[in-house]
Amino acid sequence: MIDKKKVGGLAGISAGETALCTVGKEGAGLTYRGYDIYDLAENATFEEVAYLLLRGKLPNKIELDNYISRLKNMRDLPDQLKTVLEMTPKESHPMDVLRTGVSFLGNIEPESKEFSNQATIADRLLASLPSMLLYWHRFHQDGKKINVATDDDSVSGHFLHMLHDAPPSELHRKTLDTTLILYAEHEFNASTFTGRVITATLSDMYSAVTGAIGALRGALHGGANEAAMELIEQYDTADQASKGVFSLLEKKQKIMGFGHRVYTTSDPRNSINKGMSKILSAETGDKKLYAISEAIETVMWNEKKLFANADFFAASVYHFMGIPTYLFTPIFVCSRITGWAAHIMEQRANNKLIRPAAEYIGPNLQAWLPIDRRS
Repeated sequence: MIDKKKVGGLAGISAGETALCTVGKEGAGLTYRGYDIYDLAENATFEEVAYLLLRGKLPNKIELDNYISRLKNMRDLPDQLKTVLEMTPKESHPMDVLRTGVSFLGNIEPESKEFSNQATIADRLLASLPSMLLYWHRFHQDGKKINVATDDDSVSGHFLHMLHDAPPSELHRKTLDTTLILYAEHEFNASTFTGRVITATLSDMYSAVTGAIGALRGALHGGANEAAMELIEQYDTADQASKGVFSLLEKKQKIMGFGHRVYTTSDPRNSINKGMSKILSAETGDKKLYAISEAIETVMWNEKKLFANADFFAASVYHFMGIPTYLFTPIFVCSRITGWAAHIMEQRANNKLIRPAAEYIGPNLQAWLPIDRRS
């Protein structure tokens, strides 16, 4: 039995039920609606996974074609939102840009009071979050007002096309597509739980997603892939990286991208990202970053028995595709919107206000003192 007085951060406490995902469950591992993450990563497209999470089943060919067409038609942004993105400072954190973009879209395309258009809102955010991010990025970095309504058939292709002004190679499109699948859903993590808590008050979907973005912005939840990239880039060789990380560990410094709150022996997503990083390193001819990453992984396991999580090798994967480091965590948002929205709809289907108790550790009851008697 869990000693509630010794539990920190609700670890080990069940906060509700979900039919969307298993994380670290014995005999199952990571699954989305019963489908193993390895099967999905190898065989599915991100659009199929989004449909699975948001609609409850894998689409057939006609349903998938219609869904892709639906998302393509939802990519463009209202002029008012483009103006807001242009006015958002260049120095802003891109997670703040997405938080603002979602919140503003909720003002001009509000959800109905009966939530009858919740599926439309979910699809609209899935289609338009990459548009918001890249419109802001390209406007402030390159001074261009890009066309966000590209004709690419996938979210990954749309993202890379807007970023690089050209349709991506199939290898790059598929690689980004796979990372979107890996990040799509992960049970009651901090951002998802934030979204469900907001939803439980009967607030709108935009508010719940905005809150979830705020939670993911925190360094202890999102951002590990950015921190991993900053660490990897400090070293010129694998040997230098091994010595450097060993020194950081001796100084008791935290190394981001390792270990996990739920997984105990490995993160099932890591092997997929690691494999893609190796392929891309060979394609680009830059084997240094992969070798450095592998060296750091070895030191962390040998010294601390900490395994690389999904974020660590995702860093070099994104780097090899020419994605700026500060856009890494926002890509997480462009994927996880599927899981967030599915959880919002699931919470609404059997809603109860989420209001946990707290153990009071403050002073005992005290007598009121007039101001002239206080020390």
